[in-house]
Amino acid sequence: MIEVFTGIISGIVSGLGMGGGTILILIFTIFLNIEQHIAQATNLIFFIPTAIIAIYINKKQKLLDMKTGMIIGISGIFGAVIGSIISNKLESQNLKRYFGIFLVIITIHEIYSYIKLYISKKTRNNNIK
Repeated sequence: MIEVFTGIISGIVSGLGMGGGTILILIFTIFLNIEQHIAQATNLIFFIPTAIIAIYINKKQKLLDMKTGMIIGISGIFGAVIGSIISNKLESQNLKRYFGIFLVIITIHEIYSYIKLYISKKTRNNNIK
């Protein structure tokens, strides 16, 4: 049952374009005690159908830049091969550590973006008065 709930929550976050796979990996490793390598590889299975649906919906709403998406997608194939090779050579604890570092970097970026937006809105509101 937790797998269904995990899929729904991760799908919602993924549909919002906010990294549903990241949520999925965290739930797999923290709550289901799935080993890091397996969690990250299983995330790829989740990604395929959710990405197809998101692409379909966003294309209907004309929200896709197909040229850029194709260039990044094709380039990403090479990156995926390299990343998979590196991942398979890492011990689980190191992979978990690098994933944690990635999450910290993303968190710092999001906080910085939010503060920058807040300051921008506050400055704009002060200029209106």
